[in-house]
Amino acid sequence: MSEKNQLYYGDNLDVLRRYVRDESVDLVYLDPPFNSRQDYNVLFAEKDGSRSSSQIHAFEDTWEWNLDSQRAYEGIVETGGRVADAMRAFHTFLGNSDMMAYLAMMAPRLIELRRVLKETGSIYLHCDPTASHYLKILMDAVFAPQNFCSEIIWKRTNTHSDAMRWSPVSDTLLYYTMNGSPTWNAHYSPHSSEYIASKYKNRDEQGRPYTLDNMTSPKPRPNMMYEWKGFSSPPNGWRYSKETMLKLDTEGRIWYPTDTSKRPRLKRYLDEMSGVLMGNVWTDIFPINSQAQERLGYPTQKPEALLERILKASSNEGDVVLDPFCGCGTTIQVAQKLNRRWIGIDITHLAIGLIKKRLSDAFGEEIRKTYEVIGEPKDVAGAAALAEQDKYQFQWWALGLVGARPAEQKKGADRGIDGRLYFHDNTKGDSKQILFSVKAGGVTVSQIRDLRGTLEREKAEIGVFLCFEAPTRPMLKEAAEAGFYTSPDGTKYPRMQIFTVEQLLNGQQVEYPRYARDNTFKQAPRSRAAAAKNMDLPLEME
Repeated sequence: MSEKNQLYYGDNLDVLRRYVRDESVDLVYLDPPFNSRQDYNVLFAEKDGSRSSSQIHAFEDTWEWNLDSQRAYEGIVETGGRVADAMRAFHTFLGNSDMMAYLAMMAPRLIELRRVLKETGSIYLHCDPTASHYLKILMDAVFAPQNFCSEIIWKRTNTHSDAMRWSPVSDTLLYYTMNGSPTWNAHYSPHSSEYIASKYKNRDEQGRPYTLDNMTSPKPRPNMMYEWKGFSSPPNGWRYSKETMLKLDTEGRIWYPTDTSKRPRLKRYLDEMSGVLMGNVWTDIFPINSQAQERLGYPTQKPEALLERILKASSNEGDVVLDPFCGCGTTIQVAQKLNRRWIGIDITHLAIGLIKKRLSDAFGEEIRKTYEVIGEPKDVAGAAALAEQDKYQFQWWALGLVGARPAEQKKGADRGIDGRLYFHDNTKGDSKQILFSVKAGGVTVSQIRDLRGTLEREKAEIGVFLCFEAPTRPMLKEAAEAGFYTSPDGTKYPRMQIFTVEQLLNGQQVEYPRYARDNTFKQAPRSRAAAAKNMDLPLEME
């Protein structure tokens, strides 16, 4: 059992099955990747399923009908039950399409998420209208229709030009619970200025706005029929006992009319009201635009306010929050800020690296002591295995060790640049650039020459070569001939630097000006440090 929060690299289905215990999680939020930006008809086109399995790489956001999805579908159907019935119906309607692949891959994951939820737990599935109706049927099959609570509509953008249809501006969040008694903290929004101006016209001696409320009973209450300060009993009696009326009167909470034929009324102060109970249409949480402070450059990033609302409503301090598709880590950061324990899972090292940096930016370097990363290479052999399995994942992992980000969102066309890191070393705010080349195989001096040429072409300040094998003497000589970059304070830094994976794992870092924070990933806003709590996470380590 671990006292630390957990960040996993890997397939969330495998992680859930291997590490997370039954009935151990209080709240699940998931925003599974789905390429709704494809041509709509492509999602429903028949596929033969013969394509080899491919991992979901960062930013591709797509599921394809292939051998893996075929196996997933068959595995669900063979187990029988409501989920199998739903999947057979989907297959009859959708055939071997990418939409069917999406549902086939989601079904076993939803079953695992139901397994790990406590009886008081809740799950929020974030999706768009392209797949929300299919997912709702699938959620009904997994969690039972009676455990459906709400379909939340979040206005995520403004209207834009769309041919022959109403402009799509909303996402859907499907909210289900395990039973009828989930953790629930009602959420209120402030009254509108129009409502306040209409209902809270009165002011007391201190200027506090208040409205007047009825004090008569809505139904007969014989024991509450009494005269009060010259006012006769209402037909059904008063709403309060004499003792309560005396207390309210002493506190100045009763308004008395000058005409005794009218009734006294209760003063309800605006600053004591909770506000308006939140409905299922959310228009007050704005999307992350290009100028937003919390924007990190991750295409599917959701605003922190959205996750704060969900976590505050359906969990309490100390509860365990799980995000099996944690992406850039918004759920993780919000859970940490709100004193929740958390488990995050993602299938790309790019996301894991971004989350680690985001947490350090928000809470300081000490936050690294409160969580552990599982699934990352811990030694040279593990790094070699990753490089053999997937060279792009290896690149993202290696770049993450030095705080750099991939040069391109998609594979190929890197023009000799695998990663970039930006820094500032003057008061003007000018961005300076470090270029990275990552090699998993053999190394030669020509690769250093190529990086030097790229450095000149891009007018970058520093170039860094990351590799497995120790550099040769010609490589070191070529790097030394590149000279130094001199910062405004006169400090010199090697313009060409070479690091092996072993050196990186031992903690060696790129040499560049450190007195100004780098701007490689946009800095996550500083968050209030969560109070440290020693609470076991529901994990089973193998």
